[in-house]
Amino acid sequence: MPAHVDGQLQQTVHAQGANLINPDRMWHYTEGLRNWNPIWKGHGIRVLPGPSSLWLSPTGERLPYPHAPGFDTLGTLTHITTQGWPYTWFVLNRAVIKKEFTLSGSEQNLDLTGRDIRATLGRVGSRVSPSVQAFMDQGEDFVVRDTLDDLLRGMADLTGDGLLDPEQVRREIHARDAALANPFGKDPQITALRGARAYLGDKLVRVAKPGPLLDPQSGPLIAVKLNILTRKTLGGLETDLSARVLGQGGQPIPGLYAAGEVAGFGGGGVHGYRALEGTFLGGCIFSGRIAGRAAAGTV
Repeated sequence: MPAHVDGQLQQTVHAQGANLINPDRMWHYTEGLRNWNPIWKGHGIRVLPGPSSLWLSPTGERLPYPHAPGFDTLGTLTHITTQGWPYTWFVLNRAVIKKEFTLSGSEQNLDLTGRDIRATLGRVGSRVSPSVQAFMDQGEDFVVRDTLDDLLRGMADLTGDGLLDPEQVRREIHARDAALANPFGKDPQITALRGARAYLGDKLVRVAKPGPLLDPQSGPLIAVKLNILTRKTLGGLETDLSARVLGQGGQPIPGLYAAGEVAGFGGGGVHGYRALEGTFLGGCIFSGRIAGRAAAGTV
């Protein structure tokens, strides 16, 4: 978020006696990229991934199931941070990235925001989207190489921390490709992506056709260094059912109302620990209506 979206309003009102509750409820992303063309300082971009990429630790081990791309963000966040990892890796190829990488941000989806039907239909074609291609070409978290040896060297050079075990990455990629070749295999991620393609919508625009990462026809190979992005707090100023801000002892502060994000989308954290972008808007509208009606009734 821009630097001015810093949550200081919550802290300022809290310093004047309002209760600030549920500060441990946060919304983070595990698939963050450093923006090659930022609009503001520290402008991060989130990958909304499909299920096919191989997700690896900094040392090259595959993340354990169910920590697979697009599965359980909060669970995977807990796993990554518990391990103390500063980043993780996606390993994939061109065939996967062209179908399964969508980037957050209106400026990354000009076909949708511009209501360009022809450009939007291009997502079904064989071309990597322009916004994703720009990150492949210029993003500092991307390593794009034709061979596995070159990819492994590029990954090690990008971090420079000596953590990556190239032979471990080789083993994980070969094991994944071997499991994919077995139609009766029990690899849970591969089973899930095959199941996802049973839905026509996902098959057309969201989930790549299962194939070996090392298939030369699907190259080049791609490694993406993923960072943790912090999006927002899900807690906030405590309010009653009339959106009145509560102070010490649970008593409302006269004339003070809160709605939307500053009130944790209602009440001080109505979503608990889990939420999705589509659920935030409803909480803002609903709590805003309550606050407006309550305030109008006191005039």
